Amino acid sequence: MAVLCFVLDLRSLSPSLLADLKQLLLQLANLYAVSPSLSQSNALCDRIGLCYVFNNRISSSVELKVAYRPSGNLSLRDFHHAVNNLPTDAFSPEFKESGALRCCDAKLSIVFSDQVLYSWGDKDIVRKVIVLSSCLPENVDSALKNTLLDAADKCVSIEFVLFEQKSSHLCDMQEHINSFIGCISDLDNCSFQTYLPDVKVLHGLVKRWLQDLKDDMEEPIQARFIFKSNLFGSLNQITCSLSASVNQIIDGFSPCQTCRCHGIPLSSTVKNKIKEPLCPITSHDLEKFDVIENSVKVGENTVLFMPSFQSSVKLQRMSSPIDFKIIERTPLGSLNEGVIIGASYVVTPSVCHEIETTSDEIDQTELNSQLFRGLCSALHSLDQGLLCSSYCNVETMRKAMFHCYYILQPSENGPMLLRRLAGSEEVLPVPDVNRFIDSSVPKEIEISIQTFLLKIQSRDYNPVVHERGFHPKLNSLVKESLQFGSLPTELSDKKFEVNSTRPDSAEVPPKSNLAIDIVVLEEENAMFDLTAGEDKTAASIAEEWEQLVVSEIPKRFSPSCVSKPKLDHSVPSPPDNNRQLDEKTSRILERLE
Repeated sequence: MAVLCFVLDLRSLSPSLLADLKQLLLQLANLYAVSPSLSQSNALCDRIGLCYVFNNRISSSVELKVAYRPSGNLSLRDFHHAVNNLPTDAFSPEFKESGALRCCDAKLSIVFSDQVLYSWGDKDIVRKVIVLSSCLPENVDSALKNTLLDAADKCVSIEFVLFEQKSSHLCDMQEHINSFIGCISDLDNCSFQTYLPDVKVLHGLVKRWLQDLKDDMEEPIQARFIFKSNLFGSLNQITCSLSASVNQIIDGFSPCQTCRCHGIPLSSTVKNKIKEPLCPITSHDLEKFDVIENSVKVGENTVLFMPSFQSSVKLQRMSSPIDFKIIERTPLGSLNEGVIIGASYVVTPSVCHEIETTSDEIDQTELNSQLFRGLCSALHSLDQGLLCSSYCNVETMRKAMFHCYYILQPSENGPMLLRRLAGSEEVLPVPDVNRFIDSSVPKEIEISIQTFLLKIQSRDYNPVVHERGFHPKLNSLVKESLQFGSLPTELSDKKFEVNSTRPDSAEVPPKSNLAIDIVVLEEENAMFDLTAGEDKTAASIAEEWEQLVVSEIPKRFSPSCVSKPKLDHSVPSPPDNNRQLDEKTSRILERLE
């Protein structure tokens, strides 16, 4: 993480280029505002400074002004105000006889001072100055050289960014560039880059500078790809670095309440009026006037105070059906797999009742299925997919304030696949790989790798074959758990003790499925005991059967469960003394039949 100080030379920046640079700075601040903070205070530190150089027409001198001075926590509102109020009439280029731009002192000595750069942030924080201009100093004189050397002693890095102009004096500009690079080549803290003022180029600069600002950026993950046999010589592995390709942002902004004294959001319990509001810092009671009702959270650490709630809408849960608007066709070969985020969804035709047909003889569901199969087949033959947009985040099933992009990919004879694509704000810059591309691979290494790859089995991917090992691992844990032994018997004793003291089932209705299972189990045990004990009287037999048949039986059990098979095994045979069954028992048996 670092404090970035942007120095804009407005004398050399055309109005159109200045407008683009303004958007660049605003986008940088916006993306930084929604970045998570790792600080204990959960606040986002202010790390962006803004200065500009211009010609003072009254004094006819070159001056430097500080447009935004970082202090404390990030103030997104104040930074936007500073950027939007940069002078738009400061473009005053000076030309040489050859027609190339002439550039004077950029007043960097004022930037590298205790009043400006060195007063921003703690002493131990990293500082970086970025000079944006369309021209370079005529020469690096002793004063500028000493300023750069002093910055190097204080571990301040400097990046000179030159935006090339489309003109017929490129040869003269190239000589000027080479001369400037030669003057700063011995300074390790200085770097120089030239760019065309293109939107894609500016977008890449935003992402690169954002990585300097964020405090949660980690070093690339170091990994090794290990092979079963040697690739070349005695080496069987390749070491690599893993870097994220996408940084997913939020789907919207949420309204909140803040304390007027510190501007910090109040807890959700206050918002739901569960308790009286308290200041998050001092814990003092807040009156109604002390609470700002109209506030919006941008990310987790940035708050904007609004005139009303109209600018903020709570992200609501979406209901089916979700609408996807088709934007364009895109060749699948041009799809960068690195921008795919989240889960993938299998797309199949469903029942539809809203298709308008010209004939009543055509079934709407069948027509929808035919359209689906026809679209899938046509896209597959073209090797293309459909780029879609929606205001629904399918993974969270909540409405988003911004576009969510998806790609609909076809298959030959089966369903299609819907995959989420990252937006331009979420794509991270690709690590510099030019040093790997420029280097050539020796012929013997190419031959060795090709021979090695032919030895590896090749087959179509089948996910069924590649089991992760979930079931064996869980089975092993359960088997190990069985060695612990059974549960304490006191638990089972208490359970049946409660059941034995229950009232009659005709008086107390079942309250849950668990209670129903226990009741049935007890009744079956009672019937088993009834069969075993032949000394039971006819009255006790009638009473037990009355509980099972005459009383209300839970509806989820079929009557067949307690009919003839139960009777054959549970009802004892009459005693030898030809004891007659009483009238109630006879009525029960008739009901069973």
